[in-house]
Amino acid sequence: MADKLKLAVFASHGGTDLQSIIDAARDEDYPARIVLVVSNNKNAFAVERAKNANIPTFIWQKKKFQDDRAYADYMIGLLEEYEVDLICLAGYMKLIPNEIVRKFKIINIHPALLPKYGGKGMYGMHVHEAVLKAGERISGATVHQVNEKYDEGKILAQWEVPVKEDDTPETLQKRVLETEHKLYPDTIAKIARGEIKLNG
Repeated sequence: MADKLKLAVFASHGGTDLQSIIDAARDEDYPARIVLVVSNNKNAFAVERAKNANIPTFIWQKKKFQDDRAYADYMIGLLEEYEVDLICLAGYMKLIPNEIVRKFKIINIHPALLPKYGGKGMYGMHVHEAVLKAGERISGATVHQVNEKYDEGKILAQWEVPVKEDDTPETLQKRVLETEHKLYPDTIAKIARGEIKLNG
């Protein structure tokens, strides 16, 4: 399919959400494909996952550029070169420059039911610790559009995950992550097919 949605996936660490998209895209009927993987961390296992799937990778680090503008402009040029239709953040731990947010459609997956437990500092295990501390009985995962503020973009899809009485942050994280691995590829496919509309 020549008309598949072209994805750039940005990941900083292990890349399990990236892997879920790679696996989904192996199906010829899946309406999207990854054309580029970007990381700020050259040692991220996400980079290995991309290389194993023969996907081009780029290590994008601010220190390699003379200023913020050059840093953003280089990535804009790279995304245009690969004709990227949608940027998918998958455990990407750096703030995306506003120039890129304004120019491209970007989505992110968050390990809680936004708008709860979002915003600055709410990432990884911090989210699950906060959910348990608050005594929540339901958590989950959210795919949302990225705007210029942390975790405040349009909510596109949410799946709930029950919180169990004996949960630790680690056991809750494992269950939420399993949900993410189904929700993210499913949401991307629905965007590609026009079943979920993005702003802008």
